Order: sequence, then C-alpha cells, then structure tokens
Amino acid sequence: MLKIDSIARRILGWKLNRWDRWYDYEKGIFIHESDFQPEQNINHAMLIVRRLEELGFTYTTKDFSKICFNDICASGETLAQAITNAAYSIVELSSIPDNTRIAQKLC
Repeated sequence: MLKIDSIARRILGWKLNRWDRWYDYEKGIFIHESDFQPEQNINHAMLIVRRLEELGFTYTTKDFSKICFNDICASGETLAQAITNAAYSIVELSSIPDNTRIAQKLC
C-alpha cells in the first residue's frame, strides 16, 4: 500500500482522509483504497499517466510490459503494473513533500 499511497498523494495530489481513503480536492470526492488499484486496473494506471503528462513527463511504451516517463523506465507483469512501478520510481527519486504541486513538476 505504501507504493499506491505515495502515488496517490504525491503525483495525483490526493490527501489522506483516513487510513483507507483519500480526498481529491480537485473533484471534491473521496476515493476508497479499493477504488484505486492502478497495478490491477489499466484505467486507474492511465490516471497516473495523464497526471504525469500534465506535469511535463513524456509517456512511452517499450513493449507490452515496459514503459518510460522521460528517462525513468520500469517494467511489470502487465502494462498497468509497469506504469505504477515507473510512477513510484519517480516518487522515490524525488524527495518531495505531499502535494507541493508535485514539487514544481518533480524538480
């Protein structure tokens, strides 16, 4: 859950509302952890892709299960898992606090 929570908070900008859900201030909705499973759901993973593209990252696919955001690449058993892994790599590589507009586009 640490991986998904980090992505939700630092990339998507959601705030932790309680231990099992986030709050999306842009849309004014609560998102329960069971409603955001980007490693299993390609539509959820594509939310991450869209947000990172808004922040200036370029999304490219290398093959069925390897993708890159700019020069940060990752793979997984599925495309959704590869997207999630690459997004988490971005979070790990940047020491940003939660939602500082993705630390000015992740440095």
